Amino acid sequence: MVHLIDASVYVFRAYFSLPPDMRDGEGNSVHALYGFARFLGDLIERTNPEYLAVAFDASLSTSFRNQIYPPYKANREPAPPDLLLQFERCRKWCEHMGIAWFDSSEFEADDIIGTLAARMRAEGLRATIVSRDKDLAQLIAPGDVYWDYSGDVRYHHSEIEERFGVAPDRYADYLALTGDAVDNIAGVPGIGPKTATVLMRHFPSLDDLYARIDVVRDLPLRGAGQVVERLQKHREAAYLARQLTRIRCDMQLPVTRDHLRRRQPDLPAIESFCNANGFGALLGRQAARLAR
Repeated sequence: MVHLIDASVYVFRAYFSLPPDMRDGEGNSVHALYGFARFLGDLIERTNPEYLAVAFDASLSTSFRNQIYPPYKANREPAPPDLLLQFERCRKWCEHMGIAWFDSSEFEADDIIGTLAARMRAEGLRATIVSRDKDLAQLIAPGDVYWDYSGDVRYHHSEIEERFGVAPDRYADYLALTGDAVDNIAGVPGIGPKTATVLMRHFPSLDDLYARIDVVRDLPLRGAGQVVERLQKHREAAYLARQLTRIRCDMQLPVTRDHLRRRQPDLPAIESFCNANGFGALLGRQAARLAR
């Protein structure tokens, strides 16, 4: 099993939940860094994973999705400078802890996780995806696990549909219909979650839905005729949205399972890092336990 961690979820969680007065010797905020380091150490102590990787987002505005659709995520505020600095130090913490990490200016963390899951699957490893981002549910294949670490809830492949409304292999198409306000994706106007759920439980894909769109008139949907009209009118928007909602699993990442094997923590580097950031001895002691 390989654990694939969606870093942003846990860095942001720490940034907004821990006291912001934690600062290094130069006055820089370090509370998100500390929270992420604690999360990562606690996860490792709890699971002792042999294979582990952390995926970071490099930018909110330079991915291939922005090239396809410039308004993608344009509704989001840029990360404040103090958080950007902490993200950089989170990467450095992963290095000191002996953990592989990845980012990309062209792809998002979701795509990195999808690609690593697919690559490791080909090498005989199943994936535990550690995140609270519902979009990553589409990556769960039989034998994989979606782990909401903060909520301490795990979902296996057979449980994804009950939790998220549709099966993993239909989730990107479901979002293409409903849109995703968080990412500024419009979808098909007038198609909400209930209607999209009915459609995606009846049709295996967006392609099949449009190939047999007349069947929609016979489904148990209020205003089924209007649903057909909306789908026909906004077909192009639906397919554009699917390009945005579908996680890529084909990045050119030259990695094998050995690249994701957890290495021994660099204890002297960790001690220096903790001293520089004013963390005291707690994280260092935890790292020493993990090095045994």
